[in-house]
Amino acid sequence: MIDTEELVRRNAEFAASGAFVNLPLVSTGNLRIIGCVDPRVDPTYILGLKPAEAVVMRNIGGRVTPAALRSWAALAKVAEARLNGRPQPGAHMVVLHHTDCGINDLTAFPDLLADFFEIPAANLDTKAITDPHASVKIDVEAMKHALPAGVLVSGLVYDVATGLIETVVPPTAGLSSQSK
Repeated sequence: MIDTEELVRRNAEFAASGAFVNLPLVSTGNLRIIGCVDPRVDPTYILGLKPAEAVVMRNIGGRVTPAALRSWAALAKVAEARLNGRPQPGAHMVVLHHTDCGINDLTAFPDLLADFFEIPAANLDTKAITDPHASVKIDVEAMKHALPAGVLVSGLVYDVATGLIETVVPPTAGLSSQSK
């Protein structure tokens, strides 16, 4: 078990390394990733990302919910403020779902899931909760309609048994005509 003392010790090693020095608030790369909170599926590790290379948001199932969309819109404004009102060029949003997801266990609690997705419980079947290949397609479509036109959106599924990702939805441009 990791306790606070261990965290402080590990942080001291990190601080001594200087790895954090001069990292920008706005990512150095064009990637924006939404993935699951499952500890087996940390996008930083499974995609081989470097510090500040991508913006990573994690929630249950890596799902594109209204709350996630509101957070992405706020994050875009932070980046615009740091870039003096200019949007960051070449953005690529990746929706990352995975096999054996714990969100499957929440199907026993439809009211909780309905609140999470901000939809009536009767509409939960439209979210393909137990099928990561179908759900990533649904979430990519939602993201494409929410992002400014031209932002690339793709959908990946990570297999927890093999450690490999599969491209389910290749990069396609967002459809929204509104700037977020």
